[in-house]
Amino acid sequence: MKLMQVTDPETVLKLIAEHFQPLSTETAALEEAGGRVLAEPVYADAGIPGFDRSTVDGYAVFARESFGAGESLPAVFEYAGEILMGRPPPRLKKGCCFLIHTGGALPEGADAVIMLEYTATLGSQVQAFRQVAPGENVIHKGEDLRRGEEALPAGRPLHARELGLLASLGAAEVAVYRRPVMGLLSSGDELLPYQTAVLPPGRIRDSNAPALAYLGQKYGAEVRQGGILADSFPVFLEKSRELLKQSDFLVLSGGSSVGSRDFTARTMQELGRPGLLVEGVSIKPGKPTLLANCGGKPVLGLPGHPISAQLVFSLFGAAILRRLSGKKARPFPPSVRAVLSRNLASPAGQAEYVRVKLEQAAGEVTALPVFGRSGMLSTLTAADGFLIIPAGKEGLVEGKEVEVYLWE
Repeated sequence: MKLMQVTDPETVLKLIAEHFQPLSTETAALEEAGGRVLAEPVYADAGIPGFDRSTVDGYAVFARESFGAGESLPAVFEYAGEILMGRPPPRLKKGCCFLIHTGGALPEGADAVIMLEYTATLGSQVQAFRQVAPGENVIHKGEDLRRGEEALPAGRPLHARELGLLASLGAAEVAVYRRPVMGLLSSGDELLPYQTAVLPPGRIRDSNAPALAYLGQKYGAEVRQGGILADSFPVFLEKSRELLKQSDFLVLSGGSSVGSRDFTARTMQELGRPGLLVEGVSIKPGKPTLLANCGGKPVLGLPGHPISAQLVFSLFGAAILRRLSGKKARPFPPSVRAVLSRNLASPAGQAEYVRVKLEQAAGEVTALPVFGRSGMLSTLTAADGFLIIPAGKEGLVEGKEVEVYLWE
């Protein structure tokens, strides 16, 4: 029997970056661009904000007229009225002040705003018990973005904060990378659709299909489900080839273990050149993972066990979708520092991903390993995330501070 040639996880990620490129670009309306990635930089065609604005509720004044003000000797201003939002502001006269609200346009001549809580009114006069410096509590015209300045770079994912900035610039549409289409196939004669009400002896429901479809959507893909493949190489190859034509990225769940019915590697070699790139990864769980470049399209072969399939997809499937979507590699995955609750042994030579549950008491976060065989889905739902025992270590000791990567 041929021995599996394993690749370390870091090399797999490098291969993904080397072999696959972002998809073509298209124009999307701003309200449909959330979650996409900018294909071109966006520049401010005018200064933001377009006028001097107050950052607080208070009174707009000449700053120099407040100098020396304090609790025992307040500065006194003549109340000149209220600045109405969205209206052109009047001109401020010497010795006067205007009531202004957060975001309001500063009156011509004013150069500072005294916060409301440091003032009191006495008839038509306003007393200020604190001095302000020129520019205090004011954001000046063009201070956020100058005209012609790059507002967002190419490659920036568009979340709520980016969409808000683009809207403030008047960008009705933007150039983005196309959303990847991910084809998904499950394999195994033991599998039945997860909607099956009554299972015959020896059969199981396909739990990977909905889980992997969700992960694909979460990482930005449009998912096309191809159903369950019978353990027949001609069927395996035909269905895979058909779905790959309709997809940018093909995921094959199951059939990647070494054995007589392992059709995934053969299929990858037939689907297009250069073919198989990775025929095993030095991680636990997930060692029998396959990766291929089939005519420029990525094909990922996942282990059939649900825990391995979901973990491997979160590592490599997510990286592939980020690459196709034009996103840069994530330098800071969400994680928590925690203290390990017990000793953990690990075989040398491969990185081990250990599921853990987090508990917090007396200000300390503890990571409790969640044990179970690779087919036990309940261990996934019981865990909050996982820690990594590096390939060069034979384990971790109780009380060590570890980094726990959270399920997203």
